[in-house]
Amino acid sequence: MRLLIVGQLDGPLGTAGRIATQRGAKVAHIDSTAGALNALRNGQGADLVMCDVSLDIGQFIDSLKSERINVPVVACGINTDAGAAVRAIRAGAKEYVPLPPDAELIAAVLQAVAEEDATFIARDPSMQPLLQMVDRVGASDASILITGESGTGKEVMARFIHRKSRRSNGNFVSVNCAAIPDNLLESELFGHEKGAFTGAVARRIGKFEEANGGTLLLDEISEMDIRLQAKLLRAIQEREIDRVGGTNPIKIDIRLIATSNRDLEEEVKAKRFREDLYFRLNVVNLHLPALRQRPADIIPLATYFASKYAKANGLPERAISAASAGALQSHHWRGNVRELENTMHRAVLLAHGAEIEPDAIMLSGQSFAPSQTASELAAQAASGRTPAPNAGLVGRTVADVERDLIIDTLSHCLGNRTHAANILGISIRTLRNKLKQYGDEGVAVPSAAGEERAVS
Repeated sequence: MRLLIVGQLDGPLGTAGRIATQRGAKVAHIDSTAGALNALRNGQGADLVMCDVSLDIGQFIDSLKSERINVPVVACGINTDAGAAVRAIRAGAKEYVPLPPDAELIAAVLQAVAEEDATFIARDPSMQPLLQMVDRVGASDASILITGESGTGKEVMARFIHRKSRRSNGNFVSVNCAAIPDNLLESELFGHEKGAFTGAVARRIGKFEEANGGTLLLDEISEMDIRLQAKLLRAIQEREIDRVGGTNPIKIDIRLIATSNRDLEEEVKAKRFREDLYFRLNVVNLHLPALRQRPADIIPLATYFASKYAKANGLPERAISAASAGALQSHHWRGNVRELENTMHRAVLLAHGAEIEPDAIMLSGQSFAPSQTASELAAQAASGRTPAPNAGLVGRTVADVERDLIIDTLSHCLGNRTHAANILGISIRTLRNKLKQYGDEGVAVPSAAGEERAVS
């Protein structure tokens, strides 16, 4: 866990840094937001920034966004100044921590950021050969290709491999190739020199350099433009990169992990992915089974997510009732672990008794059917009635079915476009284009807040 503290270290902020160090964080300190921005540009890297509320947090966060530096910012200030807290949150801070610091609060903030990295749950027997393979290859520097459906936990597996490697003390740097426009991804990966293109206001270290000595994850690499694949291949082969606008090659020392929810051999045949790059990446292939193929993991994962979101929302932890467990076990989970996580987050918010009962669990329907609650599915199973596999599909056009699937999935994700795109197995760009089309046709589209509106 890399923590960057921005502000004057004397006093309570310095105490917060010492507490974080005692809790296992690697703490760096910079006096000003300008200095912090420059350090992040130059590849210092941070998993969390803790910034003094007296500094211009809004401008700092805006600068991070404009330069596509993705790091959560937590504001902190003397005493419990409600006005300062509100201003910081409105400016984009993830949290406000009052100073002088409480050791447990600092620990909770660090844990919230690091929790995803530290948790890998695999109890199903089908996962054991995979874990044995990780044990054998984890310590090496071999490139690894992790494949599997969207939402199966490919990035979690990549972080797990990094922790088992000789590079575990180095940086783990992740790049989502599907979320960054093609014209910006090259700069994101390789960095750029000042003035290399419009908007390049300063030299920026790319992800390859930031990951030097550690691990670089290229998430959903199949979405990368084939022109950029050629430059990536050279970087892997020569172990050196060229910044955009730069003249001197830069040596790199990284372990590369890539993920894809597509069949890359089919992508190669279709000329959308370079064959030579595929062979370079696929030294070791780890295929993550879909959640429906690892049923023994469903309840342990559901229990973990229920506990996680109860703590995050300040709610009492509730056990999962037997009826709810049965409904979770029988669900198809086409959105895999990500869908299960969203389901349990909602369940925690809706539960009201001593346990999480079926009426709190909202499950998406199977075979593209309208959404059903867990209690409805449980009653249906108890009566011996199961829906016909293609009920409601015969006589409809593919376009109509696709539209309903996209809208239902978006509703299931409470309007979150990124989660919906991952569940559907399409790019965020494709999803947005579809939603724009539906809006133009007058179809009600769930907004990010969950209410329905027509997209204009």
